Amino acid sequence: MNELPFYKPQGNEIELFEHAYRHQLPLLIKGPTGCGKTRFVNHMAARLGRPVYTVSCHDDLTAADLVGRHLIGEGETFWSDGPLTRAVREGAICYLDEVVEARKDTTVVLHPLTDDRRILPIERTGEILHAPPEFMLIVSYNPGYQNLLKGLKPSTRQRFLATRFDFPESELEQQVLISETGIEASLAKRLVTLANALRALKDHDLEEAASTRLLVYTATLIEGGYAPLEACRAALVEPLSDDQETVAALMDVVEVTFGG
Repeated sequence: MNELPFYKPQGNEIELFEHAYRHQLPLLIKGPTGCGKTRFVNHMAARLGRPVYTVSCHDDLTAADLVGRHLIGEGETFWSDGPLTRAVREGAICYLDEVVEARKDTTVVLHPLTDDRRILPIERTGEILHAPPEFMLIVSYNPGYQNLLKGLKPSTRQRFLATRFDFPESELEQQVLISETGIEASLAKRLVTLANALRALKDHDLEEAASTRLLVYTATLIEGGYAPLEACRAALVEPLSDDQETVAALMDVVEVTFGG
């Protein structure tokens, strides 16, 4: 039996996911970048023994990218399923990451799968797929990115159960770093303290907060023998800002945390 992808629950999200899966309900996960949304989905897919198709949404994502299209090969035209269609056919989990990045006319194709019909009409072939009980649709996004032009339509959002993720509490985040990278507990504590100090600056100088993912990258470098200050610069500070003055200010916080 394959080992489950490491995941430390923050609350009742595992129970909610299992209930959603059991009752064939779609799930929406809200939370900041790098807080563990994708890891959670992969963990639950392995826990339930289901394959997962992950789609990273973007501005140019079309309905055909999700459902499928006709292709030409060896002198003839053939139909190629998209990831959403494959997930429905196989009774898999389909995970649309950062779904608000997709065009609104694209997300409309999800509607028949997220109500009691649980069907996927394929207009170009005339086929109507009925989702088996094992199929589950999950979407995620970062509410911090939402604005008038880029948000999830209420008619779409209200078709999902929803749960909110945040960065883990300090002790839990330390456990994540230790389990993921093997660093010592004292170093994990210092890194989490640093991340919390940087997160306190988010509303003032940074568009995004220091994520758990970046902490894992930092800890990986340090555990591999890279100098701690330079590891923090490369894996934690530089990814947060392009502004040199902001980077310098963040490095001041790093140097205070690591004692110069």
